Amino acid sequence: MSILKTLTVAAALVLGLALENPTAKAAGEPLPTVASVDLPRYVGTWYEIGRLPNIFQRQCIADTTAQYAARPDGNIDVINRCRTAGKGDGEFDTARGMARIIDPVSKAKLQVSFLPQALRWLPIGWGDYWVLELDADYRWVMVGEPGLRYLWILSRTPALPPGTLESLLARARAMGFPVEQMLLTSQSAAAR
Repeated sequence: MSILKTLTVAAALVLGLALENPTAKAAGEPLPTVASVDLPRYVGTWYEIGRLPNIFQRQCIADTTAQYAARPDGNIDVINRCRTAGKGDGEFDTARGMARIIDPVSKAKLQVSFLPQALRWLPIGWGDYWVLELDADYRWVMVGEPGLRYLWILSRTPALPPGTLESLLARARAMGFPVEQMLLTSQSAAAR
């Protein structure tokens, strides 16, 4: 991803976080997270099952994945990839970033930045990444942020059983997320 494109995405993320969300939780109503995340079990490849629409993924049409890898400094390398509209089967867009742990006890609250590494020291360009629901066997996860603007459902496999997806959507709805806006992600064999 070019530096200009990365900066544009980061600026859009910061702007989006700054805008008020009419469905956001009222003050004093914290968004619940899981009690703990075992990061060595969490790292690896996740397939996007669905997401709330967002500006930084507007080009993504299918085969969206997230790869997480532990770093020696305790943070996590992030590689997000998706198929975009293009010639033939489309092309892939890749964004590289880093996640840092905000809650060192539960490790369920992180912040992610896709700014170039040289700019990650800045206090801007970081977005909340909270683990809201997590399968005991780490087969699926639901991630969001306290403003209720961003939500992702991810799985270790390209599909989830319908009952699992419906249960996660019901839980997200109860938290206040506008799940009627969820976009389901098409996953093809080519992304595996």
